Amino acid sequence: MGKLNKTDREWQRELSPEEFRITRQKGTEPAFTGKYWNTKQEGTYYCRCCGAELFGSETKYDSGCGWPSFYKPKNNSAIEEHRDLSHGMVRTEIVCHQCDAHLGHVFPDGPEPTGLRYCVNSASLDLKTDEKSDEETYP
Repeated sequence: MGKLNKTDREWQRELSPEEFRITRQKGTEPAFTGKYWNTKQEGTYYCRCCGAELFGSETKYDSGCGWPSFYKPKNNSAIEEHRDLSHGMVRTEIVCHQCDAHLGHVFPDGPEPTGLRYCVNSASLDLKTDEKSDEETYP
């Protein structure tokens, strides 16, 4: 399957201004403010832009950095890495393989078994929980 290519105008129609700034313009949400930075809900995290499966809650951990942190993606082909020299730093940017949405950065200071910390903006993610709704629980 090829890359999902849309114009900025198309993305702006689908995303909130904050989601567009972060995912399409490589922005960053302030630490400790995103929707998922401290959530403990079980489920799967998908790309907010294209719906690609990115991370499982079983790999999410509290890194103390103020952004959702994971020690590995759902599969190795879900995320691409690019060298980021912005802001006078050398970092590794992570983007969605399917649509090139900016997700955040990966750092070599995470827990075992990978030793990696995928530090992700909540605005780049959409969590689908494993919890049943009231309609499913009470027939």
